[in-house]
Amino acid sequence: MRIWSRDIGSTNAIAIIIGTVVIVLVLFLVAWGMPIGNLSYFETVIIPNMATSSIPTPPPITHIRTPDPLRAIYITACTASGRKNREKVLSVISGTEINSIVIDIKDYSGTLAYASTSVDVIAGTSSISNISSSNFLPNYGGGCRIIDLPEFIRQLHDIGIYTIARITVFQDPVYSSRNPSVAVKNKDNIDSNWKDVKGLSYVDPGATPYWDYILKISKEAYSIGFDELNFDYIRFPSDGDLSNVYYSWSAGRPKSDVLKEFFLYLREGLAETGVPISADLFGLTTSADGDLGIGQRLEDALMYFDYVSPMVYPSHYAYGFNGYPKPSLKPYEVVKYSMDKAVGKAFMASSTPTKIRPWLQAFDLGAVYTPAMVRTQIQATYDAGLNSYMLWNAGSSYNKEALIQVK
Repeated sequence: MRIWSRDIGSTNAIAIIIGTVVIVLVLFLVAWGMPIGNLSYFETVIIPNMATSSIPTPPPITHIRTPDPLRAIYITACTASGRKNREKVLSVISGTEINSIVIDIKDYSGTLAYASTSVDVIAGTSSISNISSSNFLPNYGGGCRIIDLPEFIRQLHDIGIYTIARITVFQDPVYSSRNPSVAVKNKDNIDSNWKDVKGLSYVDPGATPYWDYILKISKEAYSIGFDELNFDYIRFPSDGDLSNVYYSWSAGRPKSDVLKEFFLYLREGLAETGVPISADLFGLTTSADGDLGIGQRLEDALMYFDYVSPMVYPSHYAYGFNGYPKPSLKPYEVVKYSMDKAVGKAFMASSTPTKIRPWLQAFDLGAVYTPAMVRTQIQATYDAGLNSYMLWNAGSSYNKEALIQVK
């Protein structure tokens, strides 16, 4: 009886051991085969019960030091999303003094051009409940997506190109339509969102919940390899029926004070990353007094940003500006005057003119902008004592002849 009992006991023990090993093995295989966390640019994921499908882990993220001088061009997310388009751009700048590229990651429509794992446009929070297995938020806004953005950034780094992420801030039809509580409203109907002349809606610059959304996007851009963050549309609306505008978050406060608080929020929120930050301003901030009715003052931006880029496109100045019947036909004069004024304001603000690097016109408006007209703007910038610039063309189309060749 004891032998029989001992035999049964041994069998049970062996069965328990085998069963435990099997369970552990199964759990290990399941854990190994299932994606952990959220699919991102930085993980290799094996999908269970399917043919092996993986996203290889890329090399560690690196960053390039800001070049001095900086000479940049802008390209859209659509251009950056297509290999042929971006190869064309790289061919144009090859052999020139262009050493930096500005790329849209959040454009005028509010579309995020990259795969985000930290923001949800519906709520503007860090919730990721709505992110699909492809790691893309729903394509709100309809803009282009850059599926291989980290790889493109590495390609640019490999050839010595400094990368700048352009983030359109308060003009955001996507966010404001889905989070109407923070939108700029119509005064005659505060339940409806105000829209500018192009039919685009805005977020009230004083809406602090939205600031957090921008900060999260900014940190993500740096984490995937961008060397600098460039903020555009950091202003109150300027075009449309401004008499019918109602600001539920900014009402009763000087617009420039609202923007300064936002600038400080960005400065402090991004301090731990060490990423350089830059701001785009209206060209008239270089010479005008006050905030132009949109909250922008060059002096304020110089306090909080590493670099400031006034958009001194000659075609954007009114007829008669500084005595020029048609400023678009005076590219050298307009840029030289504006940059001289900007340098003076920088000194008055106890800042350094080296922070100033203007956006220059490389597109046809008010005149056909020949390579010579582009280059004369660059020369005007140099003659004002500055050495950096950025060229803007909304179609990402640049003429090699307009770019100064490396000697």
